[in-house]
Amino acid sequence: MATERLLMRHIREILRLKWTLLRSHRETARSLGISAGAVASVVTRAKATALTWEAVGALSDDQLERLLYGPKLALTVARPGPDLVWMHTELRRPGVTLELLHLEYLAAHPDGYRYSAFCGHYRRWLARQRSSMRQVHTAGEKTFVDYAGQRPSLVDPATGAVVPVELFVAVLGAPNYTYAEATLTQRSVDFIQSHTRTVEYWGGVSAVVVPDQLRTGVTEPCRYEPTVQRTYADWARHYGTAIVPARPAKPRDKAKVEVAVQVAERWILARLRNETFFTLAALNARIAELLLDLNDRPMKGYGGASRRALFERFDRPALQPLPRDRYVHADWFHARVNIDYHVEVDRHYYSVPHALIHAAVEICLTATTVDVLLRGARVWLHVRSYVPGRHTTIPDHMPKAHRAHLEWSPSRLIGWGATIGRHTEALVQALLESRPHPEQGYRSCLGILRLAKQHGPERLDAACARALAAGARSYRHVHSILKHGLDRLPLDDEPAPIARPVHANVRGPAYYEPSDPEGDCPC
Repeated sequence: MATERLLMRHIREILRLKWTLLRSHRETARSLGISAGAVASVVTRAKATALTWEAVGALSDDQLERLLYGPKLALTVARPGPDLVWMHTELRRPGVTLELLHLEYLAAHPDGYRYSAFCGHYRRWLARQRSSMRQVHTAGEKTFVDYAGQRPSLVDPATGAVVPVELFVAVLGAPNYTYAEATLTQRSVDFIQSHTRTVEYWGGVSAVVVPDQLRTGVTEPCRYEPTVQRTYADWARHYGTAIVPARPAKPRDKAKVEVAVQVAERWILARLRNETFFTLAALNARIAELLLDLNDRPMKGYGGASRRALFERFDRPALQPLPRDRYVHADWFHARVNIDYHVEVDRHYYSVPHALIHAAVEICLTATTVDVLLRGARVWLHVRSYVPGRHTTIPDHMPKAHRAHLEWSPSRLIGWGATIGRHTEALVQALLESRPHPEQGYRSCLGILRLAKQHGPERLDAACARALAAGARSYRHVHSILKHGLDRLPLDDEPAPIARPVHANVRGPAYYEPSDPEGDCPC
C-alpha cells in the first residue's frame, strides 16, 4: 500500500511525460524515481478507461485516482519473467546461487520458467550488459549538465584571498552546442538558476535534461530509482521537460558533458589562468566572450562546421519554446500545523484554517510568497515576511471565539463603558491604563461590563463610582461592592474616624518627642 500511495503523487506526471513528451517507460521511471512497472501500470489503466490528456487536466487528484484505481484491472501474464537486475545483485552475496534464486522465483510464481530457461534469460541479459553502446543523439532531445572538476577563482579585493567558485557546463547532445558560467556554489539556488540561464541561452528547451546524481539535483541517489529533488522537478514541469539522471559512477551515460567539461577547461579556464577577477559578474562576462569563440570554432569531423552552425541547423528548430514566464525559484519542504493553527517557515509563523491543526502540509517557499498545500491543493498563499519570531495571521483562519477576542480594543471597551455610565467609562479607562499592556486588562473590563446584565446599568455605574473613589482597579472590587449592596450607600456617608480615648495611661504623641534641643533620650 505504501508503494501504491507513493504512486498516486506521480500519476499526472507519468501521463504528461508519456503522452506529451513521448518518453519511454524507463526514462519516465528514472525521472520520477519509481519503477518502470509502476509506469506501465498507470499507462495501462489510463488506456483501459479511454482517458485522454485533455480529460486529465479537468480531473482532481482524487478523481483521477478513483478513475484509475477504483475497479482493479485483471492483468493476465502468461509467465512472469525473473527480475534480472535483482538477481545480478543477489548473486554478489555469499552463498547465493542461481539454483537458490530459481527456487525462490518458483515459490512466488509456480507457473514460471523452468531452471534452464531461467538461467538462459539471465546469461543473455548479462552478455548484453558487458557491451558498450554508442549513443545516437536526436536534435533537440537531450541536454547534459555537470560541474567542472577544475574551478575558476575570484580574488577578494579587501583581503586579497583567493576564493574558488564553480563552473557549470551544459551541452546539447546533437550539435555539442555548449553553455558555461561560473557560480558561487553548487547549492539548489545556483543550480536551478544555471539551468534557467541555459535554456534561455538555447532559446528553447530540450525534451530531456540529464544531470549527474549530485545531491543538489537528486535527493536519493540510486542506480535504478533515483529521487529527483522537488525544486528540480518543479523547474522541469515549468519548462515542459523531463529529468533523467545518469546512473551513478557511469560516466558513459553522460559522455557528451564529460567531453564538454574537458573542452571548457581547455578553451575557457586555461585561457583565464593569467587573468584576475574581483567579482562574479566580471568573470562571467569574460567566460561569455570565450564561450562565443568556442561555439564558433570549426570542429574536426563535421566538415569544418561550428557548434553554432549545427545548432542553428538542427537543434533550434527542434527545441520546445520557452514558457512566457521565467521560473521563480522555490524551495519545498514538509511541515506540521501547530496547535495554534500556524506553520513555522524560516522562523516566521503563518496561519492556516484552524481545522487543519496537526495536519501535515507542504510548503512552497519563494523569495516573495509562502504557499501552503495539502495533498497538492493550495490551502493559502501568504506574502513572505522576513521578520523572525512574528506571526502572519488571517482572521478567517481563527476559531470564532478567537476572532471575537481579536475584535476587542481599548477604544471599543471604553465606548461600551460609556453606554452604561460616565463612572463605568472612567473605571474602564483607568483599569486599562493601570496595566503594563492594555490587553492585560481586557478580561477584567469584560467582567465588569457584563455585571450590568445581572445588576443593571444604574447599580453598576454606582458601584464603579465607589470603586473609583476607593482607588480600586479590578473586577473583584466592583463585584464585591455589588454583592454587599455598597453601591446603594451614598458616597458621602463615609464612616467617621475612630476617636482616640482620653486616659491617664495613654501617653500620646508628645511622649515620643525629644525633651531637649539636642535630641537626647528622656531617660
